[in-house]
Amino acid sequence: MKNMKKFDENYILLEDMVNDEYYPEFLVDKLKELIIPVIRLLENGETNTDIIQSKLDEMTLAINELQEEFYDNDSEIETVARDSIAVTIGHIMEWFNIDIDMETALRERDW
Repeated sequence: MKNMKKFDENYILLEDMVNDEYYPEFLVDKLKELIIPVIRLLENGETNTDIIQSKLDEMTLAINELQEEFYDNDSEIETVARDSIAVTIGHIMEWFNIDIDMETALRERDW
């Protein structure tokens, strides 16, 4: 039986972006929606790092696709956003005790 562990419901995904009005709230919400499937996969007990990395790649490629929308809304995925995404993914990996380093986890990013 796989170990089922719920993610920390008190953790604020992308907190630095949430608290910075430079980032439109609806776009931060879109980013969160891309991160949640990774959390759900891990909550279901997945520990195979190849499967997890594949889900992270999928998430990262989808985040790449959002860049244009950020530009269209006078915002961009820049330093604070990059750090916020990395901190959030790092926390998720740590919470579920998944050993994937950040460079690998976000290897598909172009931001």
